[in-house]
Amino acid sequence: MLPTSDPVGLPGLAALGFGIALFAVSLLGARLRARRDAAERGGRRANTSILWIALQGLAIGLAGAGPIHIVLDPLSSASLITAAITLAIMLGAVFLFDWSSRAMGKNWALVARTRTDASLVTTGPFAYVRNPIYVALGLFMVAMAISFGHTRMLIVAMPLFAFATWMRVSLEEKLLRAEFGAAYDAYSNRVERFVPGLL
Repeated sequence: MLPTSDPVGLPGLAALGFGIALFAVSLLGARLRARRDAAERGGRRANTSILWIALQGLAIGLAGAGPIHIVLDPLSSASLITAAITLAIMLGAVFLFDWSSRAMGKNWALVARTRTDASLVTTGPFAYVRNPIYVALGLFMVAMAISFGHTRMLIVAMPLFAFATWMRVSLEEKLLRAEFGAAYDAYSNRVERFVPGLL
C-alpha cells in the first residue's frame, strides 16, 4: 500500500479548480468545432479505442484517489509554491489541448476515427509532436496529483496512463496509415510521438 498523501493548502486546490474550468471550456469548444460538420464524417472509426480512453481516465482518477489533507496555512510558502506549480502545469495543459484541438478543427474526435474529407494535420503543435493532446492529459494528471498531495500515486498512475496511451496511439496510427499512406509515414519519420527529439 502506498503511503498517505502529503499535506496541501487551499491555493493549490483553487489553482487546480481554475485549470479544470478552463479545460472544460476548451473541451466544449473542441466538441462544438468538430460537430459543425458531423453529417459529413463517414470514414473509419476504431471503437476499441474506447477501452484505452477508459484506462487513461482510470489512470488520471488514480492520481487523484485517496484522502486530501488540507492542513497547510494558505499563505505558507509550501502552499503558495504548490499552487504556482499546479497553475503553471494546468495552464500548459489547457494551452496545449486548446492549440491542438484548434489545429485539428473538424478532424478532432474523442474516439479514434478518420473522415471521408479528412486531412493530415501537421501544423500547430503537430509540427513538433504527433500526440500533443495526450501530453496535455498527462500534464493534467500530474497537476492533479501535486495539488491533492498524491504524487506517490503517480508510481501507479503514470505507467497505466502510458500503457493506455500507447495502445490508443497504436490504433490511431493504423487508421492514419491506412488513410494517408506515404504522407503519414513521412510525417511520422520526421516528428516524434510525445517529446520533440526524444520519444
